[in-house]
Amino acid sequence: MANENEFLSAAQHGDVHAFNQLVLLYQDTVYSVAYRILQEPHLAADATQNAFISAYQHIDQFKGGNFKAWLLRIVTNQCYDELRRQKRHPNNSLDSMLEDNDRDSLPFEADSHHQLDIMGRFDDPEQALLRQELQNAIEECLRKLAEGYRIIAILVDVEGMSYEEAASISAISLGTVKSRLSRARARLRDCLQQYQELLPAQFRFTDTNDDTSSA
Repeated sequence: MANENEFLSAAQHGDVHAFNQLVLLYQDTVYSVAYRILQEPHLAADATQNAFISAYQHIDQFKGGNFKAWLLRIVTNQCYDELRRQKRHPNNSLDSMLEDNDRDSLPFEADSHHQLDIMGRFDDPEQALLRQELQNAIEECLRKLAEGYRIIAILVDVEGMSYEEAASISAISLGTVKSRLSRARARLRDCLQQYQELLPAQFRFTDTNDDTSSA
């Protein structure tokens, strides 16, 4: 990415403005990952803020390579910490339930090369509406995945990380990434069958047991 290395070098020498440019470059991606893991806008915002604070405090530890993957590992760890906290102190407040309703309005914003952006882009208003409905369906199915599967699906199929990057970010083995991703995709596919009218033909289950032969 243009200027990223210059910003990184300057930030590692204490240039706050340069680090802020990195924040501008990656804040949407970092928030998107946090939101899809935590499923709460305010928790995702907190995790995003904490991730960038941590990144700034430890930027001297970045030794080169994929800065985006390094950032996503930090925010993923922040999300893991929050999920562990929730398990220790569950909160079913009215505010949380009201915020759950707001989540349905957030669209799926994966780029066209990502696995889950299966509709492509359309100019026709009716097709655009169908695509929006499918995006909402995908978000709903993502929310239903178990935590470990959801995180890997987000990293690989939404954010376009490689298996190796997802393994590094999640601190699990490459084999575990592949296994979880395979299961996540299968469960997403199963979940999406309830929205068959929205799916392209190649994603629908078809009945292969039609008895077309005569006795």
